[in-house]
Parts: sequence; C-alpha cells; structure tokens
Amino acid sequence: MTFQEYQEKARETAIYPNKDNNFIYPTLGLVGEAGEVAEKIKKVIRDDGGIISDEKKSEITKELGDVLWYIANLSKEIDVSLDDVALKNIEKLQSRQQRGELHGSGDNR
Repeated sequence: MTFQEYQEKARETAIYPNKDNNFIYPTLGLVGEAGEVAEKIKKVIRDDGGIISDEKKSEITKELGDVLWYIANLSKEIDVSLDDVALKNIEKLQSRQQRGELHGSGDNR
C-alpha cells in the first residue's frame, strides 16, 4: 500500500466534527495516540525489563497505526499529501546528515 492509498482509505473512515475544515480534532487525536504509544513503551521498560514480547509488539503496532491514521487525516485537513510529508521529512534529514547536523536541536539546523 502506498501512502496515497493509505491516506485515501483513512479518510473514508474519518468521522469527526466539521471534517474537511477541522485540523484541531486530528491534532488532538494524534497527541493522544502518541501518548498511548509512549505509555506502552514505558510499561515495557517498567514491567518487562525493556523486552518487547510478541503480544506487546502487536499492541504497539496497533497504536502506531492509530498515530498514522491521525497524521494522514491531519495532513489531509491542511491539504498536504502523506507522500509529501514523508518525502519532505527524508529530504530534511538527508540534508542535515550531509551537513553533519543530525545531532542537536532546532527546526532550522
């Protein structure tokens, strides 16, 4: 499946207020789902000695899918393709790598 196909299929399942003019809802959902991923990882560290079992991997994979769903729909709300999001991110990271700027902080390094 391509990012475009995913974004289209994810959009078909989007049910929230003012769809097509509401970037706040998917933003809040994204933050919530990212928090769920973090919670699952935290509990792996706390309860399982940092070892991710097949069951935990499956749970984390589902949460990562939820994160992807919200990214796809937020991108659609601001009229950006998921393909473009992915491409621009790789271009940014490759540029930083070539300039020796992967370490550090700040958006414009």
